Amino acid sequence: MKKYSIVLMSLLVFTLIVSACSSGNGGNKGTGNKGGANTPPTETTSEPPAEEDITQKKVKISIYYPTPDLVEARALEDDKIRRFNEVYPNVEIVKSDWQYNPNEIGIKMAANEAPTLFNTYATEGKFLAEKGWAADITELFSSYEFEDQMNPVLQDLFTIDGKKYGIAQRGYPTGVVVNKKLLENKNVELPPFNWTWEQMLQTAQAVSEPNAGISGIAPMGKGNEAGWNWTNFLFTAGGDIQQVNDGKVTAIFNSEAGIKALEFYHKLKWEANAIPQDWALGWGDAVGAFAQGRTAMVIAGPDGPVDQALNQGGMSIEDILVYPIPAYEQGGKHYGVLGGDFLVINPNATQDEQKIAFYYATFDYFSDNGLESLERNIQERVNDNKFFVPAVLNYYKADSEYGLKETELFNKYDNVYQYGQETLELIDGKPESQYNTQDFYGSMTNVIQEVFSSKNVNLQDQMNVVERFVQEKFYDTIEP
Repeated sequence: MKKYSIVLMSLLVFTLIVSACSSGNGGNKGTGNKGGANTPPTETTSEPPAEEDITQKKVKISIYYPTPDLVEARALEDDKIRRFNEVYPNVEIVKSDWQYNPNEIGIKMAANEAPTLFNTYATEGKFLAEKGWAADITELFSSYEFEDQMNPVLQDLFTIDGKKYGIAQRGYPTGVVVNKKLLENKNVELPPFNWTWEQMLQTAQAVSEPNAGISGIAPMGKGNEAGWNWTNFLFTAGGDIQQVNDGKVTAIFNSEAGIKALEFYHKLKWEANAIPQDWALGWGDAVGAFAQGRTAMVIAGPDGPVDQALNQGGMSIEDILVYPIPAYEQGGKHYGVLGGDFLVINPNATQDEQKIAFYYATFDYFSDNGLESLERNIQERVNDNKFFVPAVLNYYKADSEYGLKETELFNKYDNVYQYGQETLELIDGKPESQYNTQDFYGSMTNVIQEVFSSKNVNLQDQMNVVERFVQEKFYDTIEP
């Protein structure tokens, strides 16, 4: 039963009780008063109700649970559930196998089937808030003792009009993961970390061996991922997706920067012959090709490809380097699309369920118990010859007391992947646009597929068409 139905029924029952009491007692007249008609009513003093003890109430929540392929992540989550129930034995936790999908969330909400606590990504903050599909958790955060130590680079992505709608977990500026060993085997010199588009093109072309099924780089070519990959080059060329003035959203990606980014993709395919022959790759396809040694470079949030290459592809830590997105020209910015993982609380949940979901989401945050659990997981990976790959950005400020403790922990183990300091100093995140970002990515994917499939494609014509489509289909429907 939906929450608003329960509230209405409760109000109805309360009204009937009040009416019955009023009729029976006649407003303290006559025999309804046991002390007699001349006995004054007993004086009562009202005291504020005691705050409810949430640990004494039976509460059931459903949570996001990692997919079956993420064995280590599931082990960490299972350990967290066990420890949470030691503190809150009154809470029943149900593991949800639903993974967030922007095309499914509306259906899930309408059917009241969305988990109490579900995962989402960085583009979705404003979308979920405006649709009413994310609970306003500003009040829960206001009483959270570590609120001021949350990483603002991430947390601000889910702060809309001063209200908080999500809980940051981990994040990244998109980068380029490079198979160092593959380059060395082909006697290709490693580019500098402060590299440019041209140096990426030259490196990709030099290492590419189409007849052997080896590509220099595997830009994603299907799904919204294709538009997402390409947007990094739009940003580094100085462009942007949209601008907002007085509530009106205007597409601005059909620009000199946008054309430059398309020209670069055209060169990768038709001049350098540096991308896979079967270029219609989604995230899993491109990252899988990297882990299998079939491409020298992949564009993504760095931790995903590094994890797969180490734990599924059999590479060693020394085989892999993480680079920032190359600058358009020397001295330019190394902007990567700023992405991340967030947890959102279902607004249809009761207040008790929302409170428990928040406690669960932040249970290990800034906690020595969380560090101990992490260390046990790293030690188990040592025994299993597996590696731990941290996120580039975490929910906490890197220079916080907790951040320094975690860095100290990572330095104790040689099976923890460490990002190079030069990369960390160069890599720069640029937030995604406020409105319809996934729709924009999907629309640009159609253009990218034209670029990869037709050598004589007219780039400006393609950009004109997609700009008009995005503006009319999505941006013009946004109410100021």
